[in-house]
Amino acid sequence: MKIQAAVLNKANAPLDFEELDTTDLRPGEIIVKLAGTGVCHTDLGLIAAPGEGQTPIVLGHEGAGTVVEIGSGVETVAVGDSVVLSYAHCGRCDNCTSGVPQHCRDFIPLNLVGARVDGSTPLRRGDDPVLGAWFGQSSWADHAVVAPHNAVKVDDDLPLELLGPLGCGIQTGAGAVLNTLQPEAGSSIAIFGCGSVGMAALLGAVVAECSTIIAVDINDARLAKASELGATHTINSADVDAAESIREITGGLGARYSVDCIGFPAVVRSALECLQTPGVCATVGFQGIPNEIVIDQGLLLFGKSLVGVIEGDAIPSEFIPLMISLYKQGRFPFDKLIETFPFAQINDAIDAAHHGTVAKAVVVFGDERHTDV
Repeated sequence: MKIQAAVLNKANAPLDFEELDTTDLRPGEIIVKLAGTGVCHTDLGLIAAPGEGQTPIVLGHEGAGTVVEIGSGVETVAVGDSVVLSYAHCGRCDNCTSGVPQHCRDFIPLNLVGARVDGSTPLRRGDDPVLGAWFGQSSWADHAVVAPHNAVKVDDDLPLELLGPLGCGIQTGAGAVLNTLQPEAGSSIAIFGCGSVGMAALLGAVVAECSTIIAVDINDARLAKASELGATHTINSADVDAAESIREITGGLGARYSVDCIGFPAVVRSALECLQTPGVCATVGFQGIPNEIVIDQGLLLFGKSLVGVIEGDAIPSEFIPLMISLYKQGRFPFDKLIETFPFAQINDAIDAAHHGTVAKAVVVFGDERHTDV
């Protein structure tokens, strides 16, 4: 199949629109025609600093679309199914089979390289390979070759072009709250960073019926949006000490839970220090490896916990339908975070995501344009 793709050919360069060929489908692979795909900061990180041999590559890992072709042995989806694509996992290792596929033993080679585990790729430019298995999907193209267990079937009566971020960024934020922290109704939570992941965490806190939801950021417009979405308090940490302000808001106790969506050492420390005892901080922000932080071990000894979270500790086949169900009930309005861009303007979408002028940029493969106001 010939596809149209946005290809990264060198670091820190605009993507190039190219016609590529897919190789023959292997057993257990499908082709999905994309309706929309999100722009995630993990994509931006590779654009800035691809590894040796990691270009040319098609990025994108928040895709949603329609199955148009299936390989042999595929039984879980059929041609015509609407699907949301999520992270790749082998489905066979001890972690996958015990219910924690986000910790698949092959998570890094399956998701963060751009090739299949055996080093091959489903995309070609003439006789030359183009990496096309980023997070098992490479969805910055009008079609993607995917393993069927990366694809979660969804109902047809949904805005399919907007659903892609449920497979990564929104799943990460909401899952950190609902899957990892599991806050009790009436509890307090502080969320550090009000980008798409932080806003999704905020929506998760609203679903969990937290009574005190504190949003922390350095951007007043984002803080205003957080208030609209359910934050009971906001803190501009450029002006005040966030941990101290959180203790004041909570009557001197500190928050019962916190979520770090940034990963800067100072932010992680503040998200841990703002807690009461006992208290738990979930860190989902990523600033690359290594990313050393210094914390007071005494905080841990006296009952504060710091836990790392990847992909919202979510099993996509279970958590994506849950988020959609909550959306249909009007309890999880993730669409209010999204601004869409036509595929032809993907470089504009990347620039908007990089500069934080939108909460979540989504590229659509039609004429639709959705701008939250």
